[in-house]
Amino acid sequence: MLDKTFAEELAREWIDAWNSHDLARILAHYRDDFEMSSPYIAEMAGEASGRLQGKPAVAAYWAEALRRLPDLRFEHLATLTGADSLTIHYRGARGLAAEVLWLDEAGKIQRAAAHYQ
Repeated sequence: MLDKTFAEELAREWIDAWNSHDLARILAHYRDDFEMSSPYIAEMAGEASGRLQGKPAVAAYWAEALRRLPDLRFEHLATLTGADSLTIHYRGARGLAAEVLWLDEAGKIQRAAAHYQ
């Protein structure tokens, strides 16, 4: 079971990492082989499925997102804790958003799904 305190700390650090625009700091939360899904992947990364696998592919996508949104800032609204996942609810550049993050046994993100208003 996911510890609520750990989930809150991870969410705060995740938000802080994005607000720093430091791609290495952002990626440090993820496994090398993690999977990311987002409706913006099709638009920005040219992947029609909306899914990318592995740090190199996601890093290229996120680098482009940070380039396109130089003033990107996330406002943390809530952290929701599940058995092996957490959801970070936040306000971003495009309004309300939520990321569901599934964690492995070491606390690294193995799968992520972004949702937007």
